[in-house]
Amino acid sequence: MALQQIVEQVVTGLGYDLVEIERSAGGLLRITIDLPWVAPATDAPAPLLDQFVTVEDCEKVTRQLQFALEVDGAEYKRLEVSSPGIDRPLRHEQDFVRFEGSVIDITLKAPMGAAAAGQVSANRKKFRGTLERAESGGWQIVWRDEPAVKPGQKVSKKRVPAPLQALGFTLDELRDARLAPIVDFKGRAGKAGQGAA
Repeated sequence: MALQQIVEQVVTGLGYDLVEIERSAGGLLRITIDLPWVAPATDAPAPLLDQFVTVEDCEKVTRQLQFALEVDGAEYKRLEVSSPGIDRPLRHEQDFVRFEGSVIDITLKAPMGAAAAGQVSANRKKFRGTLERAESGGWQIVWRDEPAVKPGQKVSKKRVPAPLQALGFTLDELRDARLAPIVDFKGRAGKAGQGAA
């Protein structure tokens, strides 16, 4: 059985989602797992607390994977099982549905080219913005190209904000998509209803 199949079978069998399998130099086999996500019903209240993968979850998956990989004779020197972290990769349509409304980073396979209208460089491939459902049914990322405000710098209330820009895309056009690693030290207030990261 192929490594992908073995790992996926063990991880899903234990009730987790397989996010990523990565082989690194030195025989490291890195497995990233997450808790399964079910789209909330439209009339259901938003969950109050996010649920996250714990150390115990990673330990349970590691024990089962070590056994399954040994039985199959898979070659690796070190196994690492972890949660996806704050820069979780988005790979499947369900990931985009789950994190709709979140700030994400995307990298396109090819530059936008001549289709880029307005203030965006035609050679640009990387974007950070809010993930939204496009009117066409696909996905779009919405952002403002404003210069970053330095800590302590005062911003005039009369300053006109940069215009909103949007870029529609399909999953086939993406090289990489991840949640933007934004750390908020003010707590989780106001984030109820967003999926776990």
